[in-house]
Order: sequence, then structure tokens, then C-alpha cells
Amino acid sequence: MDVNAAVAAAAAIAGLCTGVIAMLAFRWSERDQARPTRTSLHTDAVLPPGVDTVLSVLRSSAVVLDESDSVVKASSAAYALGLVRGGKLAVEPMLHMARDTRRDGEIRQVELDLPRRGTGRGEALAVSARVAPLGSRLVLLLVEDLTEARRIEAVRRDFVANVSHELKTPVGALSLLSEAVMGASDDPEAVERFAGRMQIEATRLTNLVQELIDLSRVQNDDPLEDAEPVRVDELIAEAIDRSRHPASTKQITMAVGGTSQAEGSGGGTAALHIWGNRGQLAAALGNLVENAVNYSPARTRVGISARRVSAPGGDLIEIAVTDQGIGISEKDRERVFERFYRVDPARSRATGGTGLGLAIVKHVAASHGGEVTVWSSEGQGSTFTLRLPEAGAVRDRSSTGPDRVDEDDDRPYDTDPNSEIPAPEVLP
Repeated sequence: MDVNAAVAAAAAIAGLCTGVIAMLAFRWSERDQARPTRTSLHTDAVLPPGVDTVLSVLRSSAVVLDESDSVVKASSAAYALGLVRGGKLAVEPMLHMARDTRRDGEIRQVELDLPRRGTGRGEALAVSARVAPLGSRLVLLLVEDLTEARRIEAVRRDFVANVSHELKTPVGALSLLSEAVMGASDDPEAVERFAGRMQIEATRLTNLVQELIDLSRVQNDDPLEDAEPVRVDELIAEAIDRSRHPASTKQITMAVGGTSQAEGSGGGTAALHIWGNRGQLAAALGNLVENAVNYSPARTRVGISARRVSAPGGDLIEIAVTDQGIGISEKDRERVFERFYRVDPARSRATGGTGLGLAIVKHVAASHGGEVTVWSSEGQGSTFTLRLPEAGAVRDRSSTGPDRVDEDDDRPYDTDPNSEIPAPEVLP
């Protein structure tokens, strides 16, 4: 009996010990699973709740680093900027910032210039980096790309500087001329001469202010808000009328060819139309024709031609303005559409040019979904071509008249000064 009781007691004690050991092993296993390992640091599970969602909607490039400087989480923008490579932060100054922030918990911010990834040029990528602690072990790095903002700021500074210079020139001339008039009050001929110069400078100042207003308007307005089908032949007629007097003074012949005739006339095809803001389109074409007249020698010809071309996204209308002027050198062709850029500053002063006309043309073309290009040969002349979407709703889409040209035919109009524009209408 005593033996049986002893066996039973031993079995009970053994069972109790087994249960205690099993419970301890279970608790130890739970603690082991909860303890972060090097592998688990590279998974999304280590991020605090909601952080992953917040990082996915940020516009900034985001990188989360652990205590070993390994990348736990990085946005696609961070990879695109070249911040993360091989699971590591590739920018040394940012890495030092992250380590300092992890050590003392302070938020740091710095602006850096980084080399562009994959380019052999010396262009720099301007970024603003901000580092902050994320929990007790992680560090969050947010990087904002400032390159475009800096470029816009540089353009704005240049624009303000150029405007200031251009305004000071006629204003200073008017001030000097007014002093000259006062000093020559007893000389009628001198007064008349100085007054004539004052009128010229006042006109130049007026034109500059007006073109600044026009440029600001085409940059800020949406041309599609009040868009309408605009007849090409009316735009051409308005542009010619605007330059008729200076052309007549220089005995320049203005010839129009290639445009379709109005419906109901002998042309046989519907008139060409452009979809857009009539005022902006008239200003753009008027600037091209005015430049052609101003930069053409006396007793030459300026041609204006229009045609329809096929394009994958819909038919386009090309309007080309050709002159027989001095031409534009190759190094200047890419810059002629910049604000205040002049191929020949002395000649621009003589013609009263402001340097804003072609910039306005470029903005109008871009805002209407088109483009403006230039072909030129020094000593032979230039051709500026506007390509703008056609107002397809106002023409018969089955038309295959002679004014349709395949898009591959990109030859400039009338590049030979001795060639003839098709079916010209000569306007003296």
C-alpha cells in the first residue's frame, strides 16, 4: 500500500514538472518570436501601424532606415532619384544625418546638390532632405526635389532683370531727350528733332509694356475656356493688315498661297479652321509676319502659306511665314524663342523690336497643343511654321482636296527665295 502511494506521488510530481517545463517552453517561444531579428527589420511588419499608408501618399521621396542603416522601406521616387541602391542609402551626407538623428533624436534638414543618375553631364539635382526619428529604432528620411522650383526661380530672376533693363533703356532715353528739348528751347529745328526721337522711344516703351501684358496673359489664361473655330484666312488677312504700312514703306511684297478658299467660293473645299482663342492666335501670327517684314531687306517678298497635314492624333494646320531676310545662324536658332533674346541687338533697336514677339508665339502654340519651328539659312531667309490642331467639326472629314499634305512632308515653305508660292494672292 505504501509502495503504491509512493508511486502515485512520484507520478504526480513528474506530471507537474512536465507541465511547468511545457509552459516555460511555450512562453519562451512566444518571447523569441516577438523579439526583432535582423531579417525581420527588413519587412513591413516593423513599421508602426499606419506609417506604410502615410508614406505611400507622400509626394516626397521617403526612406526608412533601421539601426544598422539598412533600408526597411523606400518609395519608388527614392529609387528613381538614386537615393537607394542595393538596400542601402547611397547618399553619404544623408546617411550621416540619419546616424546623428538616431543618436540624439533631433530633427535635421539640409539642402544638397546631387549628381543626376545616368547622365554624363555635370547637371546637379537640387534636393531638400529632412531626417526625423520614427519610433525608438527607426529613422525616417524625406527628400523633396527642388530642381524645377530652382529653375523657375532662376527664370523669374532673369525675366525681372531683363524687364528692368529693357524698361530703363527707353525711359532713360526719354529723360535725356526731354532735357535736350529744354536746353534747345530757342532752336525750333533741334526741338523738332528731339521731339521726334521722343516719339520713337515712347512708342518703343508702349510696345514693350503691351507685349509684357500679352506674354503674361498667354501664360496665365486657358485658351480652351473661350475657344472657337477660327478661320485661317481671316487670321492671315489680319496679320497682313497689321504689317501693311511697314511693308509698303520698304516696298515689300506680301504673297498669300496655299490656303483653302471659303465655302461656296470657287476653291471647291471647305476653309481651314483652327480650334483656339482668336485673339491669341491672331497675335502669334501677327508677330511672325511683323518679324518677317522688319528683318527683310527692301524690295523683297514675304510669303504666308497654309496647309492641312495628317497626324496620328488628328489633322493639323500648318501656317508658314517665309522671308528673304538675313537668316539665322545655327547657334541662334535654338534661342530665338527665348524672352528678350535677339539675334542682332543693333538691328532690333533699329526696328523697335522688344525681344518678346517669338516668346509669345511659342507660348500660344504650346497652350493650343501645337508647336512653332524655324528653318533658316544665312543670307537666304527664314521660315517660321506654326502647327496647330484643326477644328475638325467645321470641315468635311472625307475631304481629300489638294490642300491635304502627308505629315512626312516637313519641307519648309518657299525655302528658295526665287521659288514661287502656289497660286499667290499678291498684296502690295
